[in-house]
Amino acid sequence: MKILAVSCSPRKQGNTEIMLGEALQGAKADGAEVELYRVSGKDIQPCDGCWTCMKNGECHIKDDMQELYEKLLAADGIIFGTPIYFYAMTAQAKTVMDRTMPLGHPKRNLANKVGGVIVVGGSLGLVDAIKDLYFYFVTRRMLPANYVAAYGGAKGDVNKLEKGRKAARDLGRQMVQLVNKKFEYPPEFISPPIAYGTHTF
Repeated sequence: MKILAVSCSPRKQGNTEIMLGEALQGAKADGAEVELYRVSGKDIQPCDGCWTCMKNGECHIKDDMQELYEKLLAADGIIFGTPIYFYAMTAQAKTVMDRTMPLGHPKRNLANKVGGVIVVGGSLGLVDAIKDLYFYFVTRRMLPANYVAAYGGAKGDVNKLEKGRKAARDLGRQMVQLVNKKFEYPPEFISPPIAYGTHTF
């Protein structure tokens, strides 16, 4: 079993990464293989809306997202972590989310993987980021696990949050237990539609 944590912070070894590390520690203690992937320093370009990926599940942009695609596909559980900038997830987190459009293909997708969330902010915006990431899990046909929301401003502030760090470790342990339940969507519902809502065609 593999649990992957994706740190969508532009900073290395900041509060988000510290909390993700705690979650991975919990998952590892319960027997999982774990990995932390940092988007910091990576070349991950924005989606250009070409829609080519809808045909074959492949993105034509050749950058570091190609490496992340393989890690996401290989993982049984994925924890997304983001700090809060301007009351929302980081630009890096949204870019990663947008670039996973190819992973909605019937033969190349994130369905049935367990998803967890860790967000860290100094003030407002925690709930909005959690909400957006949980909706992402639903549309990707993933099984949502818990979330951890922590307050921290200066680098290292979350080290003072004993209960918060324990909650992150518990999230990692929960991810392992949920993966072990081997949840599966009915195959006919794996590939999500392009959009939800009212259409005129």
